[in-house]
Amino acid sequence: MDELDRNILGILGADARTSVATLSRRLKVARSTIQARLERLETSGVIAGYTLKLGEQARQGRLRASVLLTIEPRTQAAILTRLKAIAEVERVFTTSGRFDLLLQIAAPSTQVLDQVLDEVGAMTGVRSSESLIHLSTRIDRAV
Repeated sequence: MDELDRNILGILGADARTSVATLSRRLKVARSTIQARLERLETSGVIAGYTLKLGEQARQGRLRASVLLTIEPRTQAAILTRLKAIAEVERVFTTSGRFDLLLQIAAPSTQVLDQVLDEVGAMTGVRSSESLIHLSTRIDRAV
């Protein structure tokens, strides 16, 4: 990836609806060059897809939490299978350090969040969990 690729990704990261023509004008590069770069970035897997990013208005009414799990050795595959079946679990990351997994959860209410946390904590192989409820978003540079 060179500077042009990074500039294309930066613009699309801010607004995935930016047209090829607009990218071409803003970056002062031919449309055919932009189109070829986008195709290469897509086929190489750098760009996995185009999506929308929900604003605060759309996220209101959704309670979000991060859950840090410590699990028994060799239970990760079984735990991941069970986590996939819980609709409120949006993402699961493996981590380094004293926790093994980081879960991102979104629930419509405290009652649902509490049920999900109980379900996760009761899974065979989960040694301990620590929950962090998200209060407000101060910076969001997610691409």
